[in-house]
Amino acid sequence: MIRAHKIRLHPTPEQANYFARAAGTSRFVWNWALAEWERQYAAGEKPTALKLKKQFNAIRREEFPWTWEVTKNASDQPFLDLGKAFTAFFEGKARRPRFKSKKRSKPSFYLANDQLELKDHHIWIPKLGWVNMAENLRFKGKVAGARITNIVDWWFISITVEVADRLPDPRKAAVGIDVGLNRLATLSTGKGYENQAFLKTALKKLRQANKRLHRRRTGSKNREKARRHVARLHYQIACMRDDVLHKLTTRLANCYGIIGIEDLHLHGLLKNRRLSRSFSDAALGKLLNLLTSKVQQRGGQVMKVGRFFPSSKTCHSCGWKWESMELSDRLFLCQNPTCAYYQLPQDRDHNAGLNILAEALRLIGLIDQVVTGIGSDDDVNLAVDAG
Repeated sequence: MIRAHKIRLHPTPEQANYFARAAGTSRFVWNWALAEWERQYAAGEKPTALKLKKQFNAIRREEFPWTWEVTKNASDQPFLDLGKAFTAFFEGKARRPRFKSKKRSKPSFYLANDQLELKDHHIWIPKLGWVNMAENLRFKGKVAGARITNIVDWWFISITVEVADRLPDPRKAAVGIDVGLNRLATLSTGKGYENQAFLKTALKKLRQANKRLHRRRTGSKNREKARRHVARLHYQIACMRDDVLHKLTTRLANCYGIIGIEDLHLHGLLKNRRLSRSFSDAALGKLLNLLTSKVQQRGGQVMKVGRFFPSSKTCHSCGWKWESMELSDRLFLCQNPTCAYYQLPQDRDHNAGLNILAEALRLIGLIDQVVTGIGSDDDVNLAVDAG
């Protein structure tokens, strides 16, 4: 199993300058290789990453001597990345590779495992020396490589490590989860987690910062300062949102072995002009992806219920459907006189979570089995800290 740990770096001004030059070299080599690939492809040739690398190294010392000032991985890895990008494009898995802009692209460069050394909270980089890291590497295993990236004037390193696969712990508890905008997630146990809506909370600050940005003269230093301020606000919002999502998904993955959840059509939801910003702020797609990966790593199973399954309109006890139910109806009222919940107000999301759990167990084939074990409200009592 390959795991990655992203750590913030604390470089000196000279080291930060080295990082910028290495990232610039990597961007230049990518653009050169992409232009040469397009030229050869248009001429009827069959370019490959290895051929382009040999062609570049043949003229590198005479035409691009400044590329030797940084680690060799900054000029070697872009060819491999471009080859993988075109392979994914031809297989229909990604869009066509594009040129990287100095202003719009994210500065980054790669380091192979033989080009770095870890010691406590420091990392050694060729032609630079030891650089301070904010924390030690969490994982123990063989270091496969690393990538240094610049995000809002801060430098981060993402270290990939090959760790041993651990045996999954037996977990028999199952839960159904209904996701939404009012509550980010509502469990079939009745526990709910509110949607923090970080973007909505910081919208006033963002609007003021964007006004200052657009009032600055293009190309001036004050405009660059305003641009960095806007970028820092967006990054702060993203970090707080990721913190909540990671804590929630980790606790759920640790407590439950079977999780039922709706298979949402996220692209369709984002087309709603009134709710698109709220859906983007909730990051439901990232919530589903994180939950799926973490549950699978722990030996569990995530069963996605069909998007057309009427989980909110169906009574979890008798199966009666409320066909005329509106989005504004937050309480579910069963109108079946023979139902134990007849005319008894139920929380709409809780009822949906119970239906999702029953449908997920039916799809797996465990609907008739008694699910026991951990999974009470106390086990999933998550104190979300957004700070």
